[in-house]
Amino acid sequence: MARQKQAVPLQRTTSSELMHLQSGESESKTRQENGNAHKSVVTTGSASAKKPMLEVPLETPGLTQLAICVLGIYASFLSWGVLQEAITTVKYPVRPPSAAEPEPPTERFTFSIVLNTIQSTFAAITGFLYLYFSTPAGKKVPSIFPTRKILFPLLLVSISSSLASPFGYASLAHIDYLTFILAKSCKLLPVMFLHLTIFRKRYPLYKYGVVLLVTLGVATFTLHHPGTSKKVAASAAKNQSGSSMYGIFLLSINLLLDGLTNTTQDHVFSSPQIYTRFTGPQMMVAQNVLSTILTTSYLLVMPHLSSTGLLHAILPIPIPPSTDTELASAISFLSRHPETLKNVLGFAACGAVGQLFIFYTLSRFSSLLLVTVTVTRKMLTMLLSVFWFGHSLSAGQWLGISLVFGGIGAEAAVQRQEKKAKERAKALAGKKE
Repeated sequence: MARQKQAVPLQRTTSSELMHLQSGESESKTRQENGNAHKSVVTTGSASAKKPMLEVPLETPGLTQLAICVLGIYASFLSWGVLQEAITTVKYPVRPPSAAEPEPPTERFTFSIVLNTIQSTFAAITGFLYLYFSTPAGKKVPSIFPTRKILFPLLLVSISSSLASPFGYASLAHIDYLTFILAKSCKLLPVMFLHLTIFRKRYPLYKYGVVLLVTLGVATFTLHHPGTSKKVAASAAKNQSGSSMYGIFLLSINLLLDGLTNTTQDHVFSSPQIYTRFTGPQMMVAQNVLSTILTTSYLLVMPHLSSTGLLHAILPIPIPPSTDTELASAISFLSRHPETLKNVLGFAACGAVGQLFIFYTLSRFSSLLLVTVTVTRKMLTMLLSVFWFGHSLSAGQWLGISLVFGGIGAEAAVQRQEKKAKERAKALAGKKE
């Protein structure tokens, strides 16, 4: 019997190595759900404790779950992107036209921190409602801060996610559109880099090839899209043809902060032995509550710090005057243009629903898969518009499509082989018993 008991732990170790990426992340989620069963195997080695381990593959998220997550993310953020463009690009007259001034000056909504605060508030409320109603009757609603250890990574995620978009917006004033879109196409690279350096995660060799193919494919398709060419020409007309080192520095911080957000979230979900079991809705509520507190504190405190002149003396870079009074300026803008408020609320609602799908995907799969979905979303949106309106694709765009789907297809084929190998090994272990 001693030899039979040893077979299952050996089998589990081998399968976790084989499925270290996609199914590996699923296995980490399974360990969240069956953490106690895993401990019992290690401590007691009892035959009864082996059964949950043999049932691990049943907990593996399937293709249907992935398809629902992908469709939910695409639908939510397609609407979210349309509303964001309407909010940030539509110009409104400062005052009504008159005979003396038939074309008054215009203004746009440029208050990104206020927009992020409204977004995080909506997401926190939506996440809490989902957490409350998804809790079985008679059971206590899970705490969003179950242990003290989890506070630091959650605070880190909130800070990095709150700071990422302002750095991205700021970089556009110093770099051209071509540099910006190329960098945004490479979001998978900082995620993988941070996994390797900070969390010491290792990937099979084929995964590096998949990331490289997807990154090259998205960049190639985007660069050959007519809309990109028009925006590059527009930025050149505004004398933004060059990319300053300062702009590239700001954009690099934006990409690293995005990568840090995703990898830290992934670390929390895949480490139940450190942070206890933590679900997607819990992460969503905790992150957005902390983000709302941080950005609201900034909006309220910033005018007082700015009025003393202390902040301007300490910081090495100048602060735009609009940032000092952003909250008051945003409220004044919305009161002058109430139609913008409808777009802002719709933007926040779509983002909150999209976050439900994002955090579920992150808790069940991995940050690398999530970033792959978000990076390819824009490309697939462009592709849909091409077929819907009967446009034609250039040779460069077909090359980009081939690279992306070739990389994703190769990964699916490899993982299918690994899954079959795992099932054969499991069947072999069952026969030995």
